[in-house]
Amino acid sequence: METVALIISIVALIISIVAYYRTGGVADLKKRVEALTNAGESIISKASDSLRDKTADVLGKVEDAVRGEEEAKKKPKTSQKKEQKK
Repeated sequence: METVALIISIVALIISIVAYYRTGGVADLKKRVEALTNAGESIISKASDSLRDKTADVLGKVEDAVRGEEEAKKKPKTSQKKEQKK
């Protein structure tokens, strides 16, 4: 009985190996891995470009806000000096 179970398992293993190679085997897996890798790189590239653009926009707004505050601080001082001179 044990011998029959062993023979059946070996036959099943051989059939599964043949089926694996007929469906593409390792070459098909390599193609799928490459396709997924390329898709992942594309997604990462788009995300990093978007993040870079958003960061640049935020830094531009911060710069405008800081420069606006500096200009606001400078203007009253110069206008006060002009008034004092008059």
